[in-house]
Amino acid sequence: MALADSSIAHTASGALLMGGWAFFANAAHPMPASLWAALVQGAMTAVITYGLKRVQEALVPRLPGPAGLLVPPLVCCAMSFGLLFTIHSLAGTPEVLATLALPTTVATLYACAYTWRLWSRD
Repeated sequence: MALADSSIAHTASGALLMGGWAFFANAAHPMPASLWAALVQGAMTAVITYGLKRVQEALVPRLPGPAGLLVPPLVCCAMSFGLLFTIHSLAGTPEVLATLALPTTVATLYACAYTWRLWSRD
């Protein structure tokens, strides 16, 4: 299995990178706020990345034509932002929007690139 197709590689790298971002985005607040935000973001990124990868793999072949290219990234962006906003709000993350800015952007770009990869195979 190629590294680009590995769910473990996708989820682990996302968790480390976005957890680090969450720590940075909340670093101005007293501990353990930034650490807690990093743990929440890292765990959620792993779960969401794995789930979104599967959503894309299910949607792309089922949607005809350009819909198979456009709909999966939109669904992934909405799901990612909605879940992250809710979980971080419940967890008491001080800088929710700053915490979500990078992960939502990266998740959307990732969804576009991975969808293109899947869509162009057909």
